[in-house]
Amino acid sequence: MNGQHTDGLVGGLVGGRYEVESLLGTGGMATVYLATDTKLKRRVALKVLHPHLSRDRNFAERFEREAIAAAQLSHPHVVSMLDRGQDGGVLYLVMEYIPGRTLRELLDETGALAPKQALALIDAVVEGLAAAHAAGIIHRDVKPANVLLADDGRVKVGDFGLARSLAATNVTDTLFGTAEYIAPEMLTGRPVDARTDLYATGVMLFEMLTGRPPFTGGERSYVAYRHVNEDVPAPSTLAPGLAPELDELVGWMTRRDPDGRPPSALALLGEVRDIRRSLTDEQLDYRAPGAKARAAEAATSLLGPDESLTEQMGGSRTQALAQGTEVISAMGSGHTSVMPRPAPAAPLSPREQRRQARAEDRAARAAAARPTHQLGKGNPRRRGAIWLAIVVVLALLAAAVGWFFGFGPGALATVPPVKDLTVPQAQSLLQQAGLAFTTHDVYDDTVSSGLVVASDPGAGSQIRKFEGVQVMVSKGPQLFPLADLTNRSLDAAKTALSDAQMSLGTVAQAYSDSAAPGTVMSQSPPPGTPVKHGTAISLTVSKGPQPVAVPRVVGLNQDDAVAALQAAGLQPAIADSPVFDRNVPAGSVAAQTPAAGQNAPKSSTVTLTLSKGPRMVHVPNFVGQQASVAQAALEKLGFTVKVENILGGFFGTVRAQDPVDRDVPEGSTITLTVV
Repeated sequence: MNGQHTDGLVGGLVGGRYEVESLLGTGGMATVYLATDTKLKRRVALKVLHPHLSRDRNFAERFEREAIAAAQLSHPHVVSMLDRGQDGGVLYLVMEYIPGRTLRELLDETGALAPKQALALIDAVVEGLAAAHAAGIIHRDVKPANVLLADDGRVKVGDFGLARSLAATNVTDTLFGTAEYIAPEMLTGRPVDARTDLYATGVMLFEMLTGRPPFTGGERSYVAYRHVNEDVPAPSTLAPGLAPELDELVGWMTRRDPDGRPPSALALLGEVRDIRRSLTDEQLDYRAPGAKARAAEAATSLLGPDESLTEQMGGSRTQALAQGTEVISAMGSGHTSVMPRPAPAAPLSPREQRRQARAEDRAARAAAARPTHQLGKGNPRRRGAIWLAIVVVLALLAAAVGWFFGFGPGALATVPPVKDLTVPQAQSLLQQAGLAFTTHDVYDDTVSSGLVVASDPGAGSQIRKFEGVQVMVSKGPQLFPLADLTNRSLDAAKTALSDAQMSLGTVAQAYSDSAAPGTVMSQSPPPGTPVKHGTAISLTVSKGPQPVAVPRVVGLNQDDAVAALQAAGLQPAIADSPVFDRNVPAGSVAAQTPAAGQNAPKSSTVTLTLSKGPRMVHVPNFVGQQASVAQAALEKLGFTVKVENILGGFFGTVRAQDPVDRDVPEGSTITLTVV
């Protein structure tokens, strides 16, 4: 990576691919940059984790698993995870770049939103959460800062899969940094599930309708304590003109007991759309007192002057909501409050009757709670008693908070080492430390099945007791069926092994009459065998057919020579042109290629050159000539000369010659009688 993990990263290249353009923001866990993907030529958001997190092995492993899970989530209302990697010692995420602003920035600028805009935004958020929950992903950190509002009107939920990993590393910064939206079960140690996200979404809806969260002020631990011990108030307590249906919706989403909340995001989505359809235009356009002057203008620029978010996606508001209701019903969410809107002339529907009864009940309870007289203004003793009561309540509250975070579920505990232990052994240690835990089965190549691979947070980490620990239990190595490598070249087999994350074992060579030289004849283990990654695969590679010794067939007649070669597994071939040979009779083999004794591949060709017999040469007559002249001439013609002297051959003259004046085979013997 060019540059270090600082603002100096701007202008550098991360992962050999992402060119950093500018700094977008820095948080307690990561720094976010605007970058360009040099391969696909598009802008992306590059989130680079701070070095102390990148060096934590447990965090890095959890981060890798969460990033892979989040990358498989694709939805129009979820920020897409495009890539993740490690460059040097730095972990990074590559996400879809959304030019625009966050819901946090919009609320800071405008204050409360009209119910029309708030419900449209919540519709998009809940739809994105429903897709995530269906994929098995819980956000755990839903808040306005994680809702992105694109310049083109799109609404996307960001930071999926990252919140839990960060919380496991730094409790103070990640958990209490968003205490205004935390669900009670995250503080009391109860299991966290999809309904935890719905609680935070309900708190966010409360803020959109009223301009502020339900619990604010004081220490973050005090705000978190109020989530555990107090009900979220109705939004109408701060915005009295809100429709009762909105109070009911927020109350349903923010029940302290998760069992009282919507059973799923899909069920909640149906209720949100039903309420949006049933409210009047006046109720939808209501603005809470104290909303800033630019609220209407900002909301209009976000959603369009006279249309909801659903209408911008295509189709009329009524059609879009009706289609959404049909989809939810078809998916079998189990939520029974979604029903067609009754015709104006029909009697009150059961839903409207329930709404009217609830309104009357609220009015009755409000009247019963209204005091019939006021305390006397001039009674200092009574005012002193009131202040004493306030001080006592605050002291008790402070004591409760101190107990909660000092000795109760909020107290710090150290995660014990549980690696290589059985689940009961790990459970015993965690219970002694006051920590609840959940198990998650994972594949591991080194830890035996049934033993603990690691914990999240890791051993030695200090966490609040209510957070709990996730324990990864080994399922043993993950096995993969071995591919068939036979009939491939050795190089192709090596590539296939590398792609399958296997290793190359021994490579042997053997002769084969059927496999081409250089191709894989067999493998061990055989194809289809389940093996783990990294297994060494041995290969046997063909050297082609085994060679044979070429027999000697020179001097044999043609038929005998052909038979001898075929018996040796060779293919005889006859040369086109026979040759003269004084030693080999005509029709017999005068020469062979390759020569006798050499090794040749089985079934290879041996070429035979046949003899035409010796060449015929005319014998001149040298009678009466000097013997020396005759002998030299005859030897030059290739004959063998035999000299027989009479009377000692005194004169050196040829007296007789045999044969003479006729054709004889080359190399024949010529007898000269010399006197």
